[in-house]
Amino acid sequence: MAGTSGDVTGLLKRWSDGDRAALDELMPIVHQELRRLAQSYFRNERSDHTLQATALVNEAFLRLVQGGAIENRGHFFAVSARAMRQILIDHARQKRAAKRGGGDVAVVFDEAKGTPGPDPVDVLELDIILKRLAEIDPRQAEVVEIRYFAGLTLEETAEVMGTSTATVKRDWNLAKAWLRRELLRDFR
Repeated sequence: MAGTSGDVTGLLKRWSDGDRAALDELMPIVHQELRRLAQSYFRNERSDHTLQATALVNEAFLRLVQGGAIENRGHFFAVSARAMRQILIDHARQKRAAKRGGGDVAVVFDEAKGTPGPDPVDVLELDIILKRLAEIDPRQAEVVEIRYFAGLTLEETAEVMGTSTATVKRDWNLAKAWLRRELLRDFR
């Protein structure tokens, strides 16, 4: 991330305390980081996806600003991942509605990121499955959300979540196995 995490956390704190100048300083840093996150996501997306990285970044930034105070760098990543996930889900729903239920809105997941395989997976189905995982194990669902939608490494995810890399790795492996099983079961 451009600047140190302390700089970002300090700017976020100043902004949450009502300092508009802090938001002006923060915007280029946040925009650059959101762009990196969007590009990370779109590397795994179908090539004919109709939502572009710039539109995703702009919409996520608007949601972040309108959503209120973000406490620190970790909170920023968590909120950004959730915002991008929701934007992509909303986009998929709109696209499906426009087609009146025809055609799949799918993403192709990257096994290196722990996803089920090379076949496209319906983003709306993935959302349903992630919600089920959150009911069973909220921390595992958060690991998946941060790793996949924010594109962070195991170490970065551990830092954001305030836990050890070993815990994140264990949660990640368990969540991958669970997601793989659920996706296979739901697509039979």
